Amino acid sequence: MELPDLGRHCSEVACRRLDFLPLKCDACGEVFCKDHIRYDDHKCSSAYKKNVQVPVCPLCNAPIPVRKGEIPDAVVGAHMDKNCKYNPAQKQKIFTNRCLKPGCKRKELMKVVCEQCSGNFCIKHRHPLDHDCKGSGQPLSKA
Repeated sequence: MELPDLGRHCSEVACRRLDFLPLKCDACGEVFCKDHIRYDDHKCSSAYKKNVQVPVCPLCNAPIPVRKGEIPDAVVGAHMDKNCKYNPAQKQKIFTNRCLKPGCKRKELMKVVCEQCSGNFCIKHRHPLDHDCKGSGQPLSKA
């Protein structure tokens, strides 16, 4: 061996591979090969310091605090059963602009306001002749 000081051995007892690009665990400070660098791979005892994840409720999008030793899925499930602020009846409606033409029940995404009477109408009844506009006394067409 010409360069005996190159590389380090993996700290995993079962591996001990000589690695020329060793990786240092940021939680425990030990040196590992590429196969054992993840916290789960070398059963890192200090992983709780670095591997902190906060689950989010899929219904109300609120972060759910999880204590050490608790299973995140169980905590989120308990939140959904008891404390969740999600209410399916309060969904925001997209089509809220209802047509003012008598007998028409269509709703539009955007307001379509008549220039003469300032009423909100659907695309079908947007023209003054289509909704019997009684806004201003001006003629409805120039012809």
